[in-house]
Amino acid sequence: MPLFERALRAGEGKKFKAFEKRVARINDFEPELELLEDEELRERADALRERARGGDTIDDLLDESFALTREAARRALEMRHFDVQLIGGMVLNDGSIAEMKTGEGKTLTATLAVVLNSLHGKGVHLVTVNDYLARRDANWMKPIYDMLGVSVGVLQSHEHGQEKHDAYAADVTYGTNSEFGFDFLRDNLATSLEEQYQRGHSFGIVDEVDNILIDEARTPLIISGQPEQAADLYYKFAKLAPRLEPGKKPEGLEAKSKEYEADFDYEPDEKHKTIAITEQGVEKAEKFLGVENMYLAEHGNLVNHLIQALKAESLYKRDVDYAVIDGEAKIIDEFTGRILEGRRWSEGLHQAVEAKEGVAIQEENQTVATITYQNYFRKYKKLSGMTGTALTEATEFMKIYELQVVEVPTNQPMVRDDRNDLIYKTKDGKWDAVVGEIAERSEKGQPVLVGTISVEVSELVGSRLGELGVKHTVLNAKPENAEREGETIAEAGQPGAVTIATNMAGRGVDIKLGGNAEHLTHRELVKLGLEEGSDEYDSMWEEIYAKVEERVEAQRQEVVGQGGLFILGTERHESRRIDNQLRGRSGRQGDAGESLFFLSAEDDLVRLFAGDRIYKILDNKFLAQTDDEGSELPIEHKMLSKQIEGAQKKVEEQNFLIRKRVLEYDDVMNQQRDVVYDYRDSILHGEDMSGRAREQIAVVIERMTEQYLVGDFVDEWDVDGLLTQLEQLYPVALAPEDLDKNTLEKHTLIEELQEDVVKAYDEREEELGPQLMRELERYVLLGIIDERWREHLHDMDYLREGIHLRGFAQIDPLVAYKNEAFDMFGALINAIWEEFARIIFNVEVEVEGENGDGAGNGGPQPWQPSPSSSSTGGSLSYAGGTAADQPSALAAAAAVPAGAAEAAAYDPDTAADPPAQVEQRHVDEHDRIGRNDPCWCGSGKKFKKCHGV
Repeated sequence: MPLFERALRAGEGKKFKAFEKRVARINDFEPELELLEDEELRERADALRERARGGDTIDDLLDESFALTREAARRALEMRHFDVQLIGGMVLNDGSIAEMKTGEGKTLTATLAVVLNSLHGKGVHLVTVNDYLARRDANWMKPIYDMLGVSVGVLQSHEHGQEKHDAYAADVTYGTNSEFGFDFLRDNLATSLEEQYQRGHSFGIVDEVDNILIDEARTPLIISGQPEQAADLYYKFAKLAPRLEPGKKPEGLEAKSKEYEADFDYEPDEKHKTIAITEQGVEKAEKFLGVENMYLAEHGNLVNHLIQALKAESLYKRDVDYAVIDGEAKIIDEFTGRILEGRRWSEGLHQAVEAKEGVAIQEENQTVATITYQNYFRKYKKLSGMTGTALTEATEFMKIYELQVVEVPTNQPMVRDDRNDLIYKTKDGKWDAVVGEIAERSEKGQPVLVGTISVEVSELVGSRLGELGVKHTVLNAKPENAEREGETIAEAGQPGAVTIATNMAGRGVDIKLGGNAEHLTHRELVKLGLEEGSDEYDSMWEEIYAKVEERVEAQRQEVVGQGGLFILGTERHESRRIDNQLRGRSGRQGDAGESLFFLSAEDDLVRLFAGDRIYKILDNKFLAQTDDEGSELPIEHKMLSKQIEGAQKKVEEQNFLIRKRVLEYDDVMNQQRDVVYDYRDSILHGEDMSGRAREQIAVVIERMTEQYLVGDFVDEWDVDGLLTQLEQLYPVALAPEDLDKNTLEKHTLIEELQEDVVKAYDEREEELGPQLMRELERYVLLGIIDERWREHLHDMDYLREGIHLRGFAQIDPLVAYKNEAFDMFGALINAIWEEFARIIFNVEVEVEGENGDGAGNGGPQPWQPSPSSSSTGGSLSYAGGTAADQPSALAAAAAVPAGAAEAAAYDPDTAADPPAQVEQRHVDEHDRIGRNDPCWCGSGKKFKKCHGV
């Protein structure tokens, strides 16, 4: 065990002694609570709620809250928390990760921390890996919460509007990691408080925390806007890719010599999923595309198109990395084997895969909001997690999330037999042994769960078993199989059952030896034609359940007699943790069980990371290669298993470094995101922006002045150019003739201009009225921030894609990225306020009265802009032209990005006052224009400097 990990776990003994003392205190409440009526139990919970909101700490309330929750569970579900589950609840409440083995009751354990932390009324988020588990766990535990007065909400990916508001308003909200993350992004695209869902991040419990915070860590959540690329280009590169020859450079000095020329077109790297194109490959591509130099800027992104097409051709395999379903290429989760609905690879890779498969291409979109899971979950004030396998990643959890992993004891001793790996020289030899072992185990009545790492392998094993006449069930990412996931896993413990599953499929569903009585009862009632929830269904449940339970118990004894559930792994995963999760399906709650992995020297993991060492051992001439019947013989030895484990550790370390690097880059973006989202939040909450606006506009004036007054001498300064530029921004009172060049100093001029712009701002406010000015500030600033932020995200993506090239100049790419991102963000903030000033000073605002004549009653009316005013008739324009004529598309200033949220249109029947119409100013010969007013011609100049001369 690494030193850091040992240090982490050194204090666990002391911690568990403290836990055991608390368990004793919780147990002391039990006799008293058992005597209470249900209403009295609720009153005790309400009393704790009052204490929590009156200032008592969560720790003060823990003992009684846990005791109440256990009593409620006993009454509502006939499930009493074990003492070890109480310890698990304490670990969660401490903001740590509870490692609890499969079958130890993580779902029930979570209720302890949920009820306790819901008492202060700030909301608890319980995060699961899919909609099914969120809905199942919430409904399953709801009777406990109902008894204690804890409201429950469930997020489902198809729900929006009031349903989602209600879910977040509940004391505890169950939902998926992606839904919580996307709702955070949607909230920060909202144009009104009513459109926001989340009310903070007080306490989160992440179920299957290793899957979400480790496996998913590199996956960014992205909300996208409009497409930018043409589909035909992807198809063109899909035709080119198969024509190029892959190859590999020879090792040693030959490939490093200046004379070496590759006789192939590109080199795919399976380990890192990268492509290196050779000179020969570039020349072939340029000839095919009809361009002389594809690296020139005028040819856009052709090089990236080529790289993605070659990745799709050589590194991404159908039914391994993705599946084609209903005319769409859908990503397969390498860890769970499930289809990742709605997920797409970025940088054009997904489009390249679609082109390769000849399906319709969904265009690459512009990012309008993004965050990684790493940075989203670090927003919680207190975060905890549950899983059956976290110790192998304890170091990463502590370094990235500051979460300690605590191993919670099992309620019953673990008796599963985990055997050393069987290693074969060839894949054919391995597959022959695998199907033979499955057939033998099934025939004697032992249930077998076969773990595979891909859809392709699961179907290969299924096909071979079919040839032998072995009845089996396949559970993988294909829709026809995935839909029966819960049912298949529930039946996997029956005598002789053979279930083939991608490694993590069915996670969250227990495999019970003998079968699942509840599931089998439901199936029998459905066969009788009874609908779940009907009176007949409910009335017959107990009778059928009693018969089924008796049968299941007999089958359970039969399975135990055969050694329990047998886990057969067909290949080692890159992560030891995934293998441990597969093993963990067997041996629950002290049940008998056995696990065994069948490997070959041709498996990807062995070949890429331990191939040479394993081959030397397998080629030993003193070892028998085949048995008497000619079948290949395996080697089973602890040393070989250690070699494989060493290879896995290498991959885990490599993946950790990648995730850590991703986080270091995203931390830069995260700081910028926080600043921008704080701006938006302040605006939506109605904060007075006038003080900030005056300060920032003064800064804009200073920066603009610095750009024009370059040099030490007045003669070198472009004062006229400065004033001309400032006149595009606001009505400047100073004129060139007002300035004495003999006494002019830079800092003095800056101060004079800053005073001038603030005075102009005050005059603008006096013209519109304070209330209307505040609304205009918020409306305009929100639109500019959203538009400029989208552009900034695009620029940051571009910077990120090319920053690795700085390494060739002996510059740390991360340092360069931080420096350039800092400069870009400074430019972003300046651009936001410069555009804000230009709009505020030049936009014409007409406040309509009740009759729509602009007369109003008693001066300007309060302005309440609709979130969708830009698309429902209201318009914004400069005095000198429409918004579309200016650098910013102001007509979309307050619109939510496409696909991000649906804006609510203004309703005259419900609004207190009509919105102001901000319109282009029309000028005719009867209008009287002041000399300092913008000229009617649209030049943007003052009237006195244009047609008023």
